[in-house]
Amino acid sequence: MRVENLMREQLQSADLEVVLSVVTVPPNTRLPLHTHPGEEFAYVMAGSAVLVRPEVEERFVAGQTVKVSLNEVHTVRTEDEEATLIVFRVHTPGQPERILVPEA
Repeated sequence: MRVENLMREQLQSADLEVVLSVVTVPPNTRLPLHTHPGEEFAYVMAGSAVLVRPEVEERFVAGQTVKVSLNEVHTVRTEDEEATLIVFRVHTPGQPERILVPEA
């Protein structure tokens, strides 16, 4: 498809770091409670995982996506099967990918 006379005006830009990972979480595993200094998106490639946020748990299965907001406290756990996810994060360069949060 050809677009004639396309006009584009850049209103803002920012230095961002993009992190793309494949994460495999073994069966019956719970990751430490943590946050990220940016947005996190995950696509479940295989298996299933439970995203745990304060007072809310959501189960995601292969083919589903999930978004975790900037600085949102959360963790992921698996049940009887492992989960393989593609994880995409966008944050300010130089920031850690994950910040651990003390358990209550």
